[in-house]
Amino acid sequence: MMKYFFLIILFFSYVQLVQGQTESPLENVVITTKKKKTQVSTNKKGELHVNVSPKDVLKFKAKGVVHYSDFGASGDGKTDDLDAIAATHAFANQYGLKVKADEGATYYIGGKERTAIIQTDTDFGTASFLIDDTEVENNKASIFLVSSSLQPFKLEGISSLKKNQEKIDVSLPTSCLITVTNSNQKHYIRYGLNQDNGSTQTDIFVVDKNGNVDLDAPIIWDFDQITDVTALPLDEVTLTISGGRFTTIANKAESKYNYYSRNIMIKRSNVVLDGLEHRIIGEGDHGAPYGGFITVRDCAYIMVKNCILTGHKTYSTIGSAGKPVSMGTYDILVNRALNVSFVNCSQTNDINDKTYWGIQSSNYSKNLVYDNCTFSRFDAHKGVANASIKNSTLGHMGINAIGSGLLTVENTTIQGRNLINLRSDYGSTWQGDIVIRNCVFVPEGGKLTSASLIGGSYSGQHDFGYTCYMPEQITIENLHIDDSNHPEDYLGPAIFKDFNEEMTDDSYQEKFPYIITNEIFLRNVTTASGKDLIISSNPFMFKDVKVSTY
Repeated sequence: MMKYFFLIILFFSYVQLVQGQTESPLENVVITTKKKKTQVSTNKKGELHVNVSPKDVLKFKAKGVVHYSDFGASGDGKTDDLDAIAATHAFANQYGLKVKADEGATYYIGGKERTAIIQTDTDFGTASFLIDDTEVENNKASIFLVSSSLQPFKLEGISSLKKNQEKIDVSLPTSCLITVTNSNQKHYIRYGLNQDNGSTQTDIFVVDKNGNVDLDAPIIWDFDQITDVTALPLDEVTLTISGGRFTTIANKAESKYNYYSRNIMIKRSNVVLDGLEHRIIGEGDHGAPYGGFITVRDCAYIMVKNCILTGHKTYSTIGSAGKPVSMGTYDILVNRALNVSFVNCSQTNDINDKTYWGIQSSNYSKNLVYDNCTFSRFDAHKGVANASIKNSTLGHMGINAIGSGLLTVENTTIQGRNLINLRSDYGSTWQGDIVIRNCVFVPEGGKLTSASLIGGSYSGQHDFGYTCYMPEQITIENLHIDDSNHPEDYLGPAIFKDFNEEMTDDSYQEKFPYIITNEIFLRNVTTASGKDLIISSNPFMFKDVKVSTY
């Protein structure tokens, strides 16, 4: 009896497909089942039309997986397969099917403006993807967008917020990522060669359906006024993307701030990206910068593991101050995201080769983790709340950060100019604590230098849009400093770099006072030079800092 019932259901499903009742638009893609032949085409507006034969629909649904070749991808490394790839994902999204690349295929992706939307588990496997950036229609268009089927919505009735507030007065259908802005307040008013007028006050946090804030990623600003509040429901089921060997043929555009985003953009919560490789070829003597081949934005709970990435060649341009400046260019970018981890990841080029810019950057994020990574740098531009770097090795650009909360560096080797550099262009501010444990610091990768652990600078004459803090408490335990290559006048490694050479007595007045560290705890700090730690080459500035050993 059940057998006949199943056949009846199958028959009616087939009739519905033949009648074309599954037509559905998705991101400039229209899927129909009106014709007997599966085919992919575009109209004059650039919209992608995907017709899937009713017979193929039933076959694909029975298998639970679709391949790029099912929608016409050649995989020969020459034919542009982006339309077929986008069509495959559009169909998979509509029917909840997995996507799998064809083994051994090489998919060429030209400069057409087209984004493949990923909403289901995807296995790139051992397939290769050749992304040609030499001529593109839109350098801001991602190749893949990992997106949620859940839609963001505006929240009403929230007029203010307080730092560390535990609950907001809302009732939600599920846990959501909340983004709050106040366009009337400017933060991160940048100083230096890339100076600017600041950015809109922004905060992101997770709340449950009753409005309780996840205090592991707390609200970090007071909002006297709120101009926009957006809630994005969190996907509860983990989406997994695995494998893939990606190669970017680098752009040859003018060397100016015109960031390329021909990338994999993750804008869905609860995603695991596992085993991807990205390489870069064709870099010449000029080019525009990149915004991150792996970009994580407006989401939470992301893990990138077992991935191999590549640093981009550094090019220079004229900055906003009218002087030459090296352009930041990245293979990893994290913006407005919470709980993002990079585990067992590395890069193809030498982490100490200064020809290549630091591989990672982040803004407005919380709870960032490196675990067992070998990268040229960790960086937080417009603030990070809580960061952990453990079991890792960092190269010539080291650890650069501003932000708040707890910054932990553990079981890690750092080969930058400082063990931690508090970015001076954003006020060298860290409102919280720093813990350094079981680490090795090799200043400048072993080049001739005078070592300092905490770097930065602060004149007290520039308004960054917020009060600037040094870490309230610094704990350093089991640290070895390889300062064997030092100048003759070397006094020993300084805990603090000279943050302000002009502040040598009480006559110096700061318009915007710097809140100096309260206390430093030291335990088992050793040096290759045999010299003891000093507080700073500018002892006046740090005269009130208490240093304790335990």
